[in-house]
Amino acid sequence: MKRLFPILSVLTAIFLAYALYLALGKDTPTDAQQGDVYRIIYYHVPSAWTAFLLFFINFIASIQYLASRKPATKTAAKWVVIAVGIVGLVACFLPPVQRLLPVGLRPSAVATTVLLIPIFYFVIGKYFPGDNLDVLAVTTAEVGVVFCTIVLVTGPIWARPVWGIWWAPGDIRLTSTLVLWLIYVSYLVLRRFSNSAQTQMLAAALAVFGALDVPLVYFSIWFFRTQHPQPIIGGSSGGSIDPRMLHVLLISWMAFLCFAFLVCWSRFRLELLHREIEEGHAMESLVGAAAGASLPLGRSSR
Repeated sequence: MKRLFPILSVLTAIFLAYALYLALGKDTPTDAQQGDVYRIIYYHVPSAWTAFLLFFINFIASIQYLASRKPATKTAAKWVVIAVGIVGLVACFLPPVQRLLPVGLRPSAVATTVLLIPIFYFVIGKYFPGDNLDVLAVTTAEVGVVFCTIVLVTGPIWARPVWGIWWAPGDIRLTSTLVLWLIYVSYLVLRRFSNSAQTQMLAAALAVFGALDVPLVYFSIWFFRTQHPQPIIGGSSGGSIDPRMLHVLLISWMAFLCFAFLVCWSRFRLELLHREIEEGHAMESLVGAAAGASLPLGRSSR
């Protein structure tokens, strides 16, 4: 696997360069109202989608870590996740439930999202057992904060020439995104500076709470009046984005996902090594303390 990392790094760099070429190239049409400034969408939106995905993985890993403390809780959590997937999938296609969905939101899109919960839950549980769940959680949180920071930086840069202001304080999407960033920064601060034996448990609980803000950020443009435009992808009308723009947007997102995967991979290995070193230091301290305590006894016996 270590030999594969440099190869994937080179391929990802080429992929990112190609996505940048498409985003700035003349073959990609210019927005009729915004002009070339709209091209920041190819970094702003993929960064947001990537951050949401990483926070979602952090959410699933944190739930599994909390549930894995006791076998009974772990078993109950599995059945709850299965029930959520089945009930959510069926409910999305019931007329009473569909009437509650925002106008323009496809039931199939909601059903797919709900179905991803059990899929991610069992895949993550299989490949990241035990304490690796906590390592995965802190890794995805760190990388997710980086991409969320990109969103908060590119958003005002885009808003200034289009809206005439850098930031709209009353905009629910902007505010909820900032709150999301603050929650996960607080999560990382807790992990960094707390030495309590319950730090990992408290951080996992905070991550579960923070993930609840992700749906608010995403659905805010459906439920509230905001400066952001209505969705142009995934709506019942099929969206209003030019197919060529959508093509470049998806390529940019795939490139960002590859980059995020490599960063998470590297950070995951680094976190494992860090914990191994800490365990080694702890064992040396215990051995040293035991040797120091037994030394006076040895002298007295002589």
